Amino acid sequence: MGAKSIAVLTSGGDAPGMNAAVRAVVRSALSMGMEVYGVNRGYNGLLKNEFIPMTLRSVSDIISDGGTFLYTARSPEFNSAEGVKKAADNCRAKGIDGVVVIGGDGSFRGARDLVGAGIMCIGVPGTIDNDIACTDSTIGYDTALNTAMEMVDRIRDTTESHDRCSVVEVMGRKCGDIALNTGIAVGAITTLVPEVPYDFDKDIVARIERSRSTGKKHYVVVVAEGVGHTEELAKKIEAATGVETRATILGHVQRGGSPTLRDRVLASQMGYHAVKLLHEGISNRIVATKGLDVVDYEITEALNRDRVFDEELYKISAVLSI
Repeated sequence: MGAKSIAVLTSGGDAPGMNAAVRAVVRSALSMGMEVYGVNRGYNGLLKNEFIPMTLRSVSDIISDGGTFLYTARSPEFNSAEGVKKAADNCRAKGIDGVVVIGGDGSFRGARDLVGAGIMCIGVPGTIDNDIACTDSTIGYDTALNTAMEMVDRIRDTTESHDRCSVVEVMGRKCGDIALNTGIAVGAITTLVPEVPYDFDKDIVARIERSRSTGKKHYVVVVAEGVGHTEELAKKIEAATGVETRATILGHVQRGGSPTLRDRVLASQMGYHAVKLLHEGISNRIVATKGLDVVDYEITEALNRDRVFDEELYKISAVLSI
């Protein structure tokens, strides 16, 4: 039996496109004759009964907004059997049959727990890190890539003006996708990712020296968050090469801003697909992309998948960035 009344929440780190996904969930649910509620502050909102009845106009003019207008928060209380039961009981008391959870892997574990407590749940991957193994792309990833590229381009301008080396750290947690793609897009001399061990002398110093011998005088090194030690690395490069070197950590600027067209469309597709599943009585799934298709996987299966790093693209980056 399909859901008659659903809720939607955003959980974990915010990502550009989350608002577009909420909008898609609300309008899709209403079009299918379902009641729909927004939940403030993620799983905390389920525990505190922060349910907001949503109409078509509740989600007007939010598709271009970054962040999440439903807010997000960590919820230690929910990470207990008592917390999950309380959240499920609150949903039942409100007449809510299913919940769409927009977030990352931790959020999906919470959704799986809610399913175990008798509430239908569908997960929608919203995280800039692109670290959800079952999907080709997550909501917010494309926007973060473009933001990182723009910021490094600006840093590159001053790097070139002063004949410097700039070491720039981008986000991504333990996933090197943002770093790899940004490094290619900005012509970095080398890109360091957690998936591939690097040799300081061979992969950084030798590449700088080789490029310097061909007339190059400025360099950009892109470092993934999961590699870290960016400021220490900058000092080490300057000591080894004699090139003035500065470190920049881009940080949370990559999480903000208006989502790109790609992220808006992706969020809309995923939000619609999530509601369609609940309407058909299907639960315990994560929505994903595979090529050009929107698909879905059982939550535990999806969480247990190993993410595949694009080694071919990494090889290409090494060939081109000289």
